[in-house]
Amino acid sequence: MSGTGQEAGAMPPGAADGPAGRALAARFRRIARLRQVERVLGWDQRVMMPAGAAALRGDQLAELELMRQDILVAPDMADLLDAAEGEAAAAPDPWWQANLREMRRMCRQAGAVPSDLLVAKARAVAAGEMAWRAARAEDRFDAMAGPLRAVIDAVRDWADALAAAQGCSRYDALLDQYDPGAKAATILPLFADLADTIRQVLPEILERQAAAPPAVQPPAVPTARQADAARALAAFLGFDFRHGRLDESLHPFTSGSLGDVRITTRFDAGDPMSGLLAVAHETGHALYEAGLPAAWRDQPAGRARGMILHESQSLLCERQLMRLPGVLDWLAGDLAGRFGAAPAWSAANLRRLASRVIPGLIRVEADEVTYPLHILLRTELEQALLAGDLAVDDLPGAWADRMHDLLGVSVPDDRRGCLQDIHWPSGAFGYFPTYTLGALAAVQLFEAAAGTQKAAGGADADHETILAWMGRNVHGAASSADTDGILQAATGAPLGSAAFKRHIRATYLT
Repeated sequence: MSGTGQEAGAMPPGAADGPAGRALAARFRRIARLRQVERVLGWDQRVMMPAGAAALRGDQLAELELMRQDILVAPDMADLLDAAEGEAAAAPDPWWQANLREMRRMCRQAGAVPSDLLVAKARAVAAGEMAWRAARAEDRFDAMAGPLRAVIDAVRDWADALAAAQGCSRYDALLDQYDPGAKAATILPLFADLADTIRQVLPEILERQAAAPPAVQPPAVPTARQADAARALAAFLGFDFRHGRLDESLHPFTSGSLGDVRITTRFDAGDPMSGLLAVAHETGHALYEAGLPAAWRDQPAGRARGMILHESQSLLCERQLMRLPGVLDWLAGDLAGRFGAAPAWSAANLRRLASRVIPGLIRVEADEVTYPLHILLRTELEQALLAGDLAVDDLPGAWADRMHDLLGVSVPDDRRGCLQDIHWPSGAFGYFPTYTLGALAAVQLFEAAAGTQKAAGGADADHETILAWMGRNVHGAASSADTDGILQAATGAPLGSAAFKRHIRATYLT
């Protein structure tokens, strides 16, 4: 888990040769450092901060955002950008051109949002996250309803300011925050098509699965022993504990930046595989962050492109790599050595466990066939909440009704219903669609990487070769192009659903 290029934080050779370019690079380096501090504070907030510090942390995060905002909207910023673009015209460098494009995008967005909206959103989110933790633990949606309303109001005002500046809808402005250029007009028809496909194939998949030998459920394992296995798995997949750490949190996530990448998971003594698969998922995120080009670490072009590609890397690790024979053989041996020989830890059984299709309640535990339906539900409901078509108090009922419609399951309580995710209390409206789009990209990228290896005369795909290919074609590309541009260069096509549909049919119906 390491970046590429020269020493982290130094400007790449040939970039920003003029005085305007150098001045801009210095300013955006400062923005990046503030953002890195913000990520560490966010990690602390979710992992170990005392509950009573929520208001203080909200003020701290708001202050950091205001500091970044002040740099982006400085009176001379537009002139500096114009001058730097003039300097770059004489000897255009593709990466520096991409950097200037990203700088302009960031400045345009920062200028659209008044500081009072930034502060209101940061404070609402800090309170919302802490309210969610208590509400989920107590299974009391009413304890979160008020804070969630405040978050939605703040997000709505913030998104409207962005939408006015960008000439787009409120929801498109939110989507753009997580994957620049993403549009509902493209995403929603794709989701509808996927939902139709899943409804067609799901009954046959379940019928075939019922006729096959069932997977053996693993025995209970104390969570402390699971944590040791999780660290071993992360290290096997390439996570560097010299520059990262693994902790527990109520909701798994990845934070930090190149040189200090932090992942979390949650463990269930009765379901050891859930925590391990969550670690595989978060390790994929971490490898992306760690694989970004070190020479561009503190510049906009050196950031991860967006959450579609980020989720593609996490889902690739969790779903594609965790089914490779070499990975399963290693995992089977490691778990049997730690937990004792048992049929549940055989490679064949682990593969059956990883390939089970079970319509269920929990998104992060969903199989890859039904997972897009979880995302469709959340996408529909968050749009309704933002538009005011769904009242916050009515969210639990709407959630339960839609879960029954889409997945045929009954929601027994809010903890396993609308309280299961942290995204809305943390203000992350517009994030959910990137999960399914990332799943499509993951299969598309894996198919291309495995095909490249076979075309070169190699054996079947192994995880190290696949991850090295991702490092060259995804991680190392950072934000040098947009999402479709990176996918086009890597796979020969922009983002689509064809590879995912092929994968589902080949995996479960042949």
